[in-house]
Amino acid sequence: MTQFREVRARAPHDPVAPAGDGRSDHLTHLDTAGHARMVDVSAKPVTQRAAVAVGRVVCAPATVEVLRRGELAKGDALAVARIAGIAGAKRTPDLVPLCHPVAITGVEVSVEVVVDGVEIRAQVRTAERTGIEMEALTAVTVAALTVVDMVKAVDRAAHIGRVWVERKEGGASGTWERGKQVAADEAQDLGTGTGTGVSASAGREVQGPRAEVQAVVVTVSDRCSAGERDDVSGPVLAEILTGWGAQVSRAVVADDAEAIAEAVRDAVDCGARLVLTTGGTGVTSRDVTPETVRPLLDKELPALAQAVRDAGRGTPGALLSRCVAGIVGRSLVVTLPGSPGGVRDGARVLAEVVEHLLDQLGDGDHPSARSTR
Repeated sequence: MTQFREVRARAPHDPVAPAGDGRSDHLTHLDTAGHARMVDVSAKPVTQRAAVAVGRVVCAPATVEVLRRGELAKGDALAVARIAGIAGAKRTPDLVPLCHPVAITGVEVSVEVVVDGVEIRAQVRTAERTGIEMEALTAVTVAALTVVDMVKAVDRAAHIGRVWVERKEGGASGTWERGKQVAADEAQDLGTGTGTGVSASAGREVQGPRAEVQAVVVTVSDRCSAGERDDVSGPVLAEILTGWGAQVSRAVVADDAEAIAEAVRDAVDCGARLVLTTGGTGVTSRDVTPETVRPLLDKELPALAQAVRDAGRGTPGALLSRCVAGIVGRSLVVTLPGSPGGVRDGARVLAEVVEHLLDQLGDGDHPSARSTR
């Protein structure tokens, strides 16, 4: 069984907003002397507010299977975590000292087994003078701690991955959504030449489609697999997919046909909708990724593969790279080159089609002639 590792996304940056959107350019929990305080919100109007937070517990593949089958000896981990998350939301002011006690009007916590662990999502609502994000974050975190507690006897390496606010509604700042805000922030950086310093091409990639699915990146390299060289293309590709909204896991395997095939099959079997390999597409005797992946495909997509090859034109190595693209079940599988530039070029091509393609794999309708006029 291939060992997939979760990719932890960089927390989305949130630069100072212009005046008038309800946010401040300083830390409001500090007074003029720099001392901590609870902010006075009495002058704010009461409005309907909501927040959604998301988090993940990373588990070993064997633990994932035990959770899927409901065979954990300690009990139903998912049900216990769900109740713990709801209880945690209600205790937030006791745990976060400067958080206002608010009247929570609703809490929904979902706990789902995914390809590399457990995904937790919490939505909390209130009618109050201040936001409800901390309650949503606390619900997710307490639920995640509960999952770790439930599985630690069989998986001591289980751990909490990223936890962040996905969406907030209400108040002076209105609606904020993570994916849209990140794209807007990066566009601002690109236009001013300040901030993160992201290049124009990288900005286009991260701002690509919304692909909120499971994705697996498989780096194919003898030297990376043996620990003799750092993987440079896999992290680049994983970061791009994360920017699209995907939940990304990674694996590194040797240039071995059996290991490559096993990694792709395991990724598909675990529910990944995007399975992208990087490396092993050249012409040396050890480059076997395309010929290994092609027999696994239910349907080949030669035009997509050609577009990926064409995207790299202008670099000598691209002329020797061999890309294969196709469908396995309801998953898109593409073999990309083993260089950061190669995966960026391939990602730009995929960004144009992946959202529509995933919809088609879910049996979505083609746009009608009338709707396209």
